[in-house]
Amino acid sequence: MTRRDALRQVGNGFGMVGLASLLGEQLQGSSNSLEPKTPHFAPKAKQVIFLFLNGGPSQVDTFDPKPALAKYHGQPIPGDYPKAKQERGTLMQSPFAFQRYGQSGLEVSELFKKTAECIDDICVIRSMQTDLPAHPQAILQMNVGRIIPGFPSMGAWITYGLGSENRNLPGFISMCAGVPDVGPQLWSSAFLPAVYQGTYVPNDETDPEKMIQHLRSRTGTVAEQRQRVDLWEKLNRLELERRGPDAQLEGRIQSMEIAYRMQSEALDAFDVSKEPQAVRDRYGITAQRDGSEMKIKSATRDGDFARGCLVARRLVERGVRVVQVYFGNDKPWDSHHDILVHRRLAQQADQPIAALLKDLKSSGLLQETLVIIGGEFGRRPWTEVAGRINVQNGRNHNNEGFTTLLAGGGVKGGTAYGATDDFGYQAVEKKVHVHDLHATVLHLMGLDHTHLTYPYSGRNFRLTDVAGNAIKEIIA
Repeated sequence: MTRRDALRQVGNGFGMVGLASLLGEQLQGSSNSLEPKTPHFAPKAKQVIFLFLNGGPSQVDTFDPKPALAKYHGQPIPGDYPKAKQERGTLMQSPFAFQRYGQSGLEVSELFKKTAECIDDICVIRSMQTDLPAHPQAILQMNVGRIIPGFPSMGAWITYGLGSENRNLPGFISMCAGVPDVGPQLWSSAFLPAVYQGTYVPNDETDPEKMIQHLRSRTGTVAEQRQRVDLWEKLNRLELERRGPDAQLEGRIQSMEIAYRMQSEALDAFDVSKEPQAVRDRYGITAQRDGSEMKIKSATRDGDFARGCLVARRLVERGVRVVQVYFGNDKPWDSHHDILVHRRLAQQADQPIAALLKDLKSSGLLQETLVIIGGEFGRRPWTEVAGRINVQNGRNHNNEGFTTLLAGGGVKGGTAYGATDDFGYQAVEKKVHVHDLHATVLHLMGLDHTHLTYPYSGRNFRLTDVAGNAIKEIIA
């Protein structure tokens, strides 16, 4: 029996919950732990929740109103827009009504009228840009900072820089009902020590025992498990003394400890049934599903994203540093056929987002929790013309100007930053590249993105590559 097989059995199958790779990648010695670390400067935020609407929600149908689309509805876009001429689509006004909300008077469409009730706590960045309009590259860049795989995710960088405040839970947890486009690379630690990688949890499961499988041993008491872990640690330490420093073995020792400690808190944290029914109702979590609902594609099944938002709140309450919640399997917001599909998707996103923001604010946690809401890009303001799909009123991908929301964590609420052109196509004022967004997130967490580096393959790497500037104007 190999040491890895023994760890899998004696360590309660811990490798099956997404942290298995802790056993297979290198740690740079025992000093690379999840113990809390001192930030570079005083932080505005201590924790991050990233609500990722994978697929690309349309900015002109949600948070970036464009009256000119109604004026030129059904006409080719005027002016010099080569891409529009090439695609031959005509401008399409939003089928959703916009209204002003809050003291700020920011306009939000009817799709997100509950989230709009929190608009005075939200900064609406309307000038986001990514490098490419393809899903794999754009979703990688929004999560990892690069358009190619093989680099650490933002969550891994944050936990590398700050550690975690809860020894009984991973520092970085990523949840999805299914698997988003690209998959595990979005929460990978890549060449960072493996302890900083995200733990994947399927939030389309309702039973915590199924969400985190094989966490509890089916044989023996907790005290007996503690004895086993202690025995294996002693044996491994003896092996270390015999062979000298071994980063992989140090990582295995640490992963066993995390696995053991998770038993005391992880299942409780993921059990939303412990919340009052009134709370679950506010998030929109359905208690039962009939046969017809079960046939709905898991990407958009009622209650999954809502459950993820509620669990995210419970995790940050327990000191987890970074929590990601993807909207669903693959890329559900990819509305090429008909933008009216956004209505059904928003019905599942709007209520839990609003409930999460309101809960965090009422508890005081919103002051120290940065909430990021958005997708990998937006959508074109003109109708899509394509022969490969049954196009009705769909919109194609738009990486040249789209919207991302930031709330809490030291951000100026009730503000709109940047702007797209009259049609909502290209960012024209205060452009924000993904590197700028990531630099801002790190800055709010008390980290200088130019100093948060890691030596690998002959150079110092960082989340923002060699670019990016923190957006100081949106920081309170």
